[in-house]
Amino acid sequence: MQHIAIINGPNLNLLGTREVNIYGNQSFDTYLTTLQAEYTQVQLLYYQSNVEGELVNYIHQVGFTVHGIIINPAAYSHTSIAIADAVAAVPVPVIEVHISNIYSREAYRQHSYVSSKVQGVITGLGLHGYKLAVAHLLYHFDSLN
Repeated sequence: MQHIAIINGPNLNLLGTREVNIYGNQSFDTYLTTLQAEYTQVQLLYYQSNVEGELVNYIHQVGFTVHGIIINPAAYSHTSIAIADAVAAVPVPVIEVHISNIYSREAYRQHSYVSSKVQGVITGLGLHGYKLAVAHLLYHFDSLN
């Protein structure tokens, strides 16, 4: 069984209630239940923190044991060299996901320190971006066999 860690950064614990015009009205916990039901052949580990150092620690913790990581660093995308360095330090493929299209938003949101350290970036497709990231990682794992 493949193990994929999904890591969400600051304020994503408020999905479903926060700026629903941008992020939608579904909580991540509800979405994760749907995702797990669809991908029964994968164990999805989920972690969310509003604290940069906790995110770095979790990447270190799972980055050598899981088969892949999906990360939405949220606002830390635009500010955190530490998270970018943590992603670069682990040997597994990492996909960066953003619920909104960061390139159609404020100028300061249009740069991500993390993007240059990951295998790919999915942005602007809502929560569906996480499903696409899982599908890509499974495709990647199959291509290795």
